[in-house]
Formats: sequence, structure tokens, C-alpha cells
Amino acid sequence: SKHAAMARATNAVARHRRHRRLIKLGKGRYGARHRLFRVAKEAERHAQDYAYIGRRLRKRDLRRLWIVRINAAARANGLPYGRFIAGLRKADIAVDRKMLAELAVKHPRVFAVLCASAAKALAA
Repeated sequence: SKHAAMARATNAVARHRRHRRLIKLGKGRYGARHRLFRVAKEAERHAQDYAYIGRRLRKRDLRRLWIVRINAAARANGLPYGRFIAGLRKADIAVDRKMLAELAVKHPRVFAVLCASAAKALAA
């Protein structure tokens, strides 16, 4: 035929761009994990999975930390953690554990007042 054949269409540019983007995400990873597409792809998938799981674990970890700090401070004021929380409930004081922990560490006098209120509510 007289017509010149059309160039073969490939997905090269798009593929290269996609590969580069993923390789870039692997910056700082060890060995092939930041160099080779196949390995980097798997490493990135796992990294995303761990990040997702980690966001949920962090919430548990922090709550545990707050409770440990509150318990230590409450005991220093003569009440174990469980009694302290029960006392606050009874006294109708609604302060979350994050704030209680913050008060316990940074404002011990304010925390002592809360302990006194809790103890008073328990005695009543």
C-alpha cells in the first residue's frame, strides 16, 4: 500500500511516569526497595498497610500512657486510678484522660484538687 504504517502505540510514557512516581516514594529505603519497581511496589504497599494499622495502634498506646500517668499521680494523692476515675464520675467531673494526664504532669496542684473532689465524692 502507498500509506506509511502508523507508529506502534505503547504505554511507555505513562508507564515510566507511574514507575518513577512509585520509586520516588521509596526514597530512603534499603537496597532494591528504593531502586526496582517490583520490589518498591511491594515495599510501598506494606508501608501503607503498616501506617494504616499504626494510626489505630497509636490511639491505644496513648490512652495506655495517659492511664499510667494518671494512676501514678492519683496514687501520689492517695487514690488508685480506678477509685479516682470512679470519684470523678460520682462528682460529675467530665475531664478526658488526655487532659487528666496533661494536668497530672504539668499542673500537679490542679490535679490534686481533682483528687480531693474525687475522694470527697466517694466519701459522700
